[in-house]
Amino acid sequence: MGTRKSRVLHRSLRDTPPKAIGGEGIYLIAEDGRRVIDASGGAAVSCLGHQHPRVIEAMAKQASTLAYAHTAFFSSEPAEELAERLVGHEPGGLAYAYFVSGGSEAIEASIKLARQYFIERGEPQRHHFIARRQSYHGNTLGALAAGGNAWRREPYAPLLSSAFSHVTPAFAYHEKRDDESDAQFVARLAAELEAEFQRLGPNTVAAFLAEPVVGATAGCVTAPDGYFRAVREICDRHGALLILDEVMCGMGRTGTLHAWEQEGVAPDIQAIAKGLGGGYQPIGAMLASGRIVDTIREKSGAFQHGHTYLAHPLACAAALAVQNVIRDDNLLDQIKVRGKQLEQRLTERFGNHRHIGDIRGRGLFWAIELVADRATKAPFDPALKLNQKIKAAAFADGLGCYPGGGTVDGRRGDHVLLAPPYIASVAEIDLIVEKLGTAVDSVLRSVHQ
Repeated sequence: MGTRKSRVLHRSLRDTPPKAIGGEGIYLIAEDGRRVIDASGGAAVSCLGHQHPRVIEAMAKQASTLAYAHTAFFSSEPAEELAERLVGHEPGGLAYAYFVSGGSEAIEASIKLARQYFIERGEPQRHHFIARRQSYHGNTLGALAAGGNAWRREPYAPLLSSAFSHVTPAFAYHEKRDDESDAQFVARLAAELEAEFQRLGPNTVAAFLAEPVVGATAGCVTAPDGYFRAVREICDRHGALLILDEVMCGMGRTGTLHAWEQEGVAPDIQAIAKGLGGGYQPIGAMLASGRIVDTIREKSGAFQHGHTYLAHPLACAAALAVQNVIRDDNLLDQIKVRGKQLEQRLTERFGNHRHIGDIRGRGLFWAIELVADRATKAPFDPALKLNQKIKAAAFADGLGCYPGGGTVDGRRGDHVLLAPPYIASVAEIDLIVEKLGTAVDSVLRSVHQ
């Protein structure tokens, strides 16, 4: 039999990827029998690895009773239970959950809810949103406009809303000056955000939108201490909302269920997805404060938005099972311990590496940034496609990792992101770093020849 042409529109139109035919723990199994360590959980999705028996059992049980019911007619037990689990105790004032099919939809819902909230409060002039450069908030047009990923935005620039503007990210490795302390850097970023409020007109800004730990675009960038407290204070002073995008960094990934718990602030609206359902079903959610939802309830009485697969019963059942495993197996504690091990191993392997400029992250969410010169932080020539070559070399050796280009400014810079499943063992963390080191060194050797 000859190879049949794939009718799937794959990410590359020149190469058809190998088929995955199974999964087991942190491994994915290819059709040729190869076992590949899923060291980035795909895109920080597979937090419990693959084919977790408790999650599969919960999905089968739900599928046997009710797979789907449209939310214009019905709610469902899994949706009610999942919402109760996430916001029943009103963490940081978040009191309601709106279940969608992924991160981009969660961000779109967040933007729309913020806008509707101000219309119903009698402040329709609030239509500006401020976000940050080198951020990523999703791939639908609203989310893409909010994000600062230059490469993803470029083809669609004429279609993106001018309601969004961007300020400097809290990316100390590239943005902090040599003569600045962390506190001075935070003060400068806060002053810039304040100036952007003033430029737009403080009473025209609806919200500031940011990732507590930046994901794919810049590679696991944590903010200096005090940054998010400063941002929260500016939003509060001007009556704007704080929307936090935890699609990638949330649901335990950084060692606390919500990444914002480590920043001393809480958002008015939060977007979550990947680690919510662990890839077992497509699901994301917008979490909203009681104050926002109560305002809309008292005025129009309905959020003017919706999708066909809102609060999908099977997706909610899968996500609830994932969250049960995280709770019952004390995986948040495990993330902290394995995260320290991952940080230590990366530091041992790459700390003195002449082409690794930065090692950064939190919990089980880490990245290395490659540089041509450590002293100047000069990146490699983007034409080398270094991050893609490292991905290919690692994959050939049985390691799946998440590379990124344009780390510095959307065009220059390379990083590789790791987001191992929360269930990874000590030996597996060691193996991940060992295989990444081998891939990085072999690619750099080939580039230098």
